[in-house]
Amino acid sequence: MAFTFTTLKSAIQDYTENTETTFVNDLSTIIQQAEDRIIKTVQLPDFRKNQTGSLTSGNSYLATPTDFLYPYSLAVLDSDSNYVYLLNKDVNFIREAYPSSSTTGVPEYYGQFDDDYFIVGPAPDANYTVELHFFYVPESITASSDGTSWLGTNAPEVLLYGSLSEAYTFMKGEPDLINLYEKRFQEGLSKLQLQNEGRNRKDAYRSGQLRIQE
Repeated sequence: MAFTFTTLKSAIQDYTENTETTFVNDLSTIIQQAEDRIIKTVQLPDFRKNQTGSLTSGNSYLATPTDFLYPYSLAVLDSDSNYVYLLNKDVNFIREAYPSSSTTGVPEYYGQFDDDYFIVGPAPDANYTVELHFFYVPESITASSDGTSWLGTNAPEVLLYGSLSEAYTFMKGEPDLINLYEKRFQEGLSKLQLQNEGRNRKDAYRSGQLRIQE
């Protein structure tokens, strides 16, 4: 079983027995809320990618990509195009270690300053190309040009039960039904996590441990 946007909306209406206009018009938002819960709970390797960027001399901040969710690794490319991986540290650690932007060098640490920026330390002593490996927010099934998505194809039950949990909450439905679909949703999330544990390797430079070899 796989869902497209159209078939998922139909399934939600069938389960809830609700075709009221306001409810139908809000189905996109309800589905997006379920998608958001899934991708923030289970860090799926399928939603990782690389993107290059630039650090400017003397500037300790690096903007995150627009579809950024969580960091996996960050590397500076040196003059010989070798990758120098930065250690992921708490922002306070970096600020205490390098309180002045006048202390410059090849960055050794990075941390997520806020939703829009990383902070690195020390401040770069030159302009550097960097490569960020990160978990990203995939395109919603509600916005896909062909009405499909990875979750709709590979985790349809999780997406359905998450949407039903959100739908019954939206409808202020019976607590028993909300609890039922939330329970099924959580069970589906656990199974999805187990299926992907072997593929989701921690970054060696973030965890301080060697990457497990397949």
